[in-house]
Amino acid sequence: MKIQWRLRMAAAQREVWTGTELRRLLAEKAGLELSSASVSALFTKEPSQVKMTTLAALCTALECTPNDLIEVDTTPVERPLSPPRPVADLAQAASFRGRSMPPL
Repeated sequence: MKIQWRLRMAAAQREVWTGTELRRLLAEKAGLELSSASVSALFTKEPSQVKMTTLAALCTALECTPNDLIEVDTTPVERPLSPPRPVADLAQAASFRGRSMPPL
C-alpha cells in the first residue's frame, strides 16, 4: 500500500500558494490556529500521521475532501508463494519444541 500526501497540490488548485496563506485560511474558515512551523511542515513534508481535527480543518479551509489531500494506493502487495512444508519437517519442529504429535 502506498500513501501520498497531496496538500500542496490541493492548495495550488485553489490558488493557495504559501504556508502563510494556508495558515490564515485555517484560522479564518476553520478556527484552527497552527504555528508557522506546523503549517510549513504540513505544506512541505509528507506527515507520518495527521490528527482528524487537522484534516477536517484543512478540508474546511480549502473546501475539499480528504480524498483531495490523501491518495491511497490499495493495490495488494504480491508475495512470493512459499512451498508447503513437508509433514516430516512439521513433526521434527514439534519434537524440537518438546511436544509430540497426537496419535494417528
